[in-house]
Amino acid sequence: MAVKSIQLGQVWRNDQTSQNYLVTKVYSEVFTQYAILRVANAAAASTDTVRVKVQKTSDSATLPGYTFTQESQDF
Repeated sequence: MAVKSIQLGQVWRNDQTSQNYLVTKVYSEVFTQYAILRVANAAAASTDTVRVKVQKTSDSATLPGYTFTQESQDF
């Protein structure tokens, strides 16, 4: 699912593992934007982060392999 922009605090679900991830940082490198994700659970402080390349179109952005969960009630 696409959103207008990737922002801090958004929750995205991994399509393979169904685990929820929190966007903790968004940054750009030259012409590419990346999101840093951290597992959204009690053990988050001790887990590694995941870097995902943001896919952008003219009016939306998405994280490949992840689904935006905050528009649904199942998170």
